[in-house]
Amino acid sequence: MTPVRTISIEEPKFNIKEIKRYSHYGEADDSLLDSCLEELKGITYRVSYAEFDITEKDGGLDLEFAFTDSKNLQTNLKNCEKIILFAATVGFAPDRLIEKYNRISPAKALMFQAIGSERAESLCDAFNEMIRAEYDAKGYKLHPRFSPGYGDLPITMQRDIMRVLDCRKNLGIILNENCLMMPSKSVTAIIGTEKKES
Repeated sequence: MTPVRTISIEEPKFNIKEIKRYSHYGEADDSLLDSCLEELKGITYRVSYAEFDITEKDGGLDLEFAFTDSKNLQTNLKNCEKIILFAATVGFAPDRLIEKYNRISPAKALMFQAIGSERAESLCDAFNEMIRAEYDAKGYKLHPRFSPGYGDLPITMQRDIMRVLDCRKNLGIILNENCLMMPSKSVTAIIGTEKKES
């Protein structure tokens, strides 16, 4: 395991098409989207991450910080020697606005849900590109990121991730009893690194 690093990332460009896709709203709702974007303040873009060795063990994978028998993750990490484990969050700003408008303007609440989801995904994409450039220079290629709760990788792995990345201290992320994160617009994921062929 490498030491855990926590970084801030420059605000990614807004993907308006993705926000509309998340919200299921069409072109006629540009005024609603524009007003929500104007109101959106206080977003932070922070990521904690570390590199771990992976080894096959007892029909599963030893990830150093946890063991899993997830077949989907094994397929995703085929030919990988190491992983990058990360947690990313855009903070509580979207959650506060969603809560504010849940009763007084469900349309705005839905739009802030969509904006928050797009911001979290854009943060992950920006981190991905940063790591891709770093590992490309080392002769590695990245596999697609894979998150707990996807496929047969249990959401309970969130507990291990929170512990090993010290997410509460580094990012202010906590888990509820169902292993859902707060702030809600937070993501954890595993990225496999595979040595390129010479």
